[in-house]
Amino acid sequence: MKISITKDFEEFKKVFLEENSKHNLISKNDEKFLYEKHFYDSLGVKLFFEKYGISGGKILDIGCGGGFPCVPVAMEYPDLKIVGIDSIRKKINSVISIKEKLGLKNLDLICDRAENLSGQKFDVVLSRAVGDLEKISGYALPLLKKGGYFVAYKSKKASEEIENAKDVLKRYNAGVVDIIEYSLPTEEVYERYLVVIRN
Repeated sequence: MKISITKDFEEFKKVFLEENSKHNLISKNDEKFLYEKHFYDSLGVKLFFEKYGISGGKILDIGCGGGFPCVPVAMEYPDLKIVGIDSIRKKINSVISIKEKLGLKNLDLICDRAENLSGQKFDVVLSRAVGDLEKISGYALPLLKKGGYFVAYKSKKASEEIENAKDVLKRYNAGVVDIIEYSLPTEEVYERYLVVIRN
């Protein structure tokens, strides 16, 4: 599937590279593939939003790291309320700086662990490059509103991770309702999957 990107990401690229030079958010080698492996991959979730008609609501990005996917998603969807959470202070401070330089009003950042957000509920929870599905589901599913969606970005090991996560999904009365496949615009074939879970 092809992902269309409507916003100009050149300013984000410039601001991100400034922060990365100070705080090493991604490797220097990955900087060369910033658009393909980080911007484009982050916006893979557009395929889910479009398929499921998500146009509003509150979205949580667990383990947002250097701002992926929360910053690209906030840029593309100004009507969504995005919350990024990460337990590493230097990463959150960098994303706050990026947010302020880009003037993103719909993005909030929290320095904490996801399990400490008890009491808050979200329409959609996202997770990219955080951990295996079994582990991250235990953090994400308690934070979903009833009927909400947990969307995990996964690689070719997606089916294996789904199998390993069965017990956790059952505990929260949740199940995999969709697997959306896409690939990154790179010379190598990078197969990517959005594992869509609903409670």
